[in-house]
Amino acid sequence: MTTGTSPQTMPAAFVGHGTPMNALEVNRYSGAWREFGRSVPRPRAILVISAHWYIQATAVTAMRKPRTIHDFFGFPQRLFDVEYPAPGMPELATEVADAVHPMWVGADRDSWGIDHGAWSVLVHAFPDADIPVVQLSVNAGKPLDYHVELGARLASLRERGVLVLASGNVVHNLRAVDWKQPDLGFDWARRFNEDAKALLRSDASRLAGLVDHHDYAAAVPTPDHFLPLLYLGAWRELRERRRRSSSTATRTGRSR
Repeated sequence: MTTGTSPQTMPAAFVGHGTPMNALEVNRYSGAWREFGRSVPRPRAILVISAHWYIQATAVTAMRKPRTIHDFFGFPQRLFDVEYPAPGMPELATEVADAVHPMWVGADRDSWGIDHGAWSVLVHAFPDADIPVVQLSVNAGKPLDYHVELGARLASLRERGVLVLASGNVVHNLRAVDWKQPDLGFDWARRFNEDAKALLRSDASRLAGLVDHHDYAAAVPTPDHFLPLLYLGAWRELRERRRRSSSTATRTGRSR
């Protein structure tokens, strides 16, 4: 899912990254990510909000050479051998902090890097790994409205050549997966996914209200993979506010 963009503004996108094996496989997901990378203007930098940096703080990576993090187990060695050696951009950490002020974001200079929620997608979207990548943590201690507000404040970065990529999954309940039927979905999963997509198209400001959806508990047993979606919702809603404001200003000007 992506928001609309103008020539002056980089797009914002939410990706359901799925299994880490998508980094190695040629399938409909990896194909869509490759097409996405080809279709967008070349970013100055990429800011990733990944479900896999889920901590009790809001932080942004600020190292020159972020490491590739293999934050999983039980997969083939060839997946652990994947490296995504994109450079970092410490100065973007400062831009992020300025953009969201007075909300606070700490600079992580040595503890994190690029986790598989980011690189499993980026190896397809931007396979040359030559665009700086910075990650923003998902703060586990904050309510849903906090993430919507933070996402809205980050929108200004898109006007400075920064591609903002949120990576998680609308539905993420691994305990309920029927591994014998990998291409099928439960009714509750389909309902929740479709209702989330409908809100994105119609009124993204209400995405946080999905917590009251009758299928939320099954679809989102933990919020880590769901929260990145709220950032895309914030950008879509901000775009709509600006569109409405511009339209109102135009009508007012004509009436004079």
